[in-house]
Amino acid sequence: MGEKIAGLDVLGEEYSADPHSYHAAFREGAAATRVVLPRGSRAWLVTRYEEARSALADPRFSKHHEGFRRVVELSRPDGAEEPAFDESLARTMLNMDPPDHTRLRKLVTKAFTARRVELLRPRVREITRSLLDEAAARGDVDLVDALAFPLPITVICEMLDVPMDRRDDFRQWSNVLVGGSFEPVDIQAAGQAMAGYLLQLVEHKRANPGDDFFSELVHASDDGDRLDQGELIAMAFLLLVAGHETTVNLIANGVYHLLRHPDQLVKLRDDPSLLPGAVEEFLRYESPVNQATVRYTTEDVELGDVVIPKDSLVLVSLLSGNRDEAKFPDADRFDITRQTGGHLAFGHGIHFCLGAPLARLEGEIAVGMLLERFDVTPTEDLESLPWRPGTLIRGLVELPVNLTPRGAR
Repeated sequence: MGEKIAGLDVLGEEYSADPHSYHAAFREGAAATRVVLPRGSRAWLVTRYEEARSALADPRFSKHHEGFRRVVELSRPDGAEEPAFDESLARTMLNMDPPDHTRLRKLVTKAFTARRVELLRPRVREITRSLLDEAAARGDVDLVDALAFPLPITVICEMLDVPMDRRDDFRQWSNVLVGGSFEPVDIQAAGQAMAGYLLQLVEHKRANPGDDFFSELVHASDDGDRLDQGELIAMAFLLLVAGHETTVNLIANGVYHLLRHPDQLVKLRDDPSLLPGAVEEFLRYESPVNQATVRYTTEDVELGDVVIPKDSLVLVSLLSGNRDEAKFPDADRFDITRQTGGHLAFGHGIHFCLGAPLARLEGEIAVGMLLERFDVTPTEDLESLPWRPGTLIRGLVELPVNLTPRGAR
């Protein structure tokens, strides 16, 4: 493998390009492995399925943001600089433990029901149809730019009533904030820009509520409780970023692997009823989120065959757990008919992804309508396509393809 510091593997560029090779070696060695993060912090990386699932649900692995800052300081023996992440964006449910997390999730869930997601189906189909019409006129497209990105960002911006003219801004800010390869000054600038705009959005919705998801969230209450301004800014940030990042990669990664496995593509074309299961295999095989957001231990924790000391940073690789042979036999084989029950792509425990139903809906509609209308062929060598840098997200930078209307060949 690649670079090492003090005998520990560095999760740098080589890791981002091929995390599966690292994960296979780590799983073989132990349930969790000490590694060096891109900016120098030491952390434990959990890579086996059972231990990953356990850590995601174990309250001894805390996510409280104030304690996290202290542990980060302890994890940086070389004094590496950490980005100054905007505090107003850090107060999300992902960075909280109960009871704070419980309170926020309860309020948000009231405005994010399964019924509301299902009601979005016609609109998701309409947006997808329009994007595919535009792509058809060009023929050769980058599928990330043409479909995988604009579909989920349009849906979540409409839910939050965010003007579409800021769409490209959000993409840029999000890439910087989750990319993991940008300079601290760039991360701070992106965070401030995002927080400033969301503050304006919150104030507008307080004064001018509409019939949209974010207005409902701003005015949601439970026994007189409601989100304060800071919590609303953080929640809007979480929903905007999580609301499109996962689905961008779900769609692009899924199509990428169908193109790499023509037998599976033929199988799906011949039997469209396999699509829901295929989406689950997309999620398992190339999970859109590589590593769940950082946790830290509040005491010594025995995890499988290792003991992780108190005050250690801990990363749980969803990507690796989903390739663990102990859970999914022949796990490196892409099979849209396999049983994927229990995969970790959306996490596990109290932080299980609130937007999972929406991501599944968007992924199923996007891939289904794409394959129904077009023969899709790559226009560049699939094995040479670059992956986004960083340890958090697992997604392609681009996916150049030719779209030929079905029956036109």
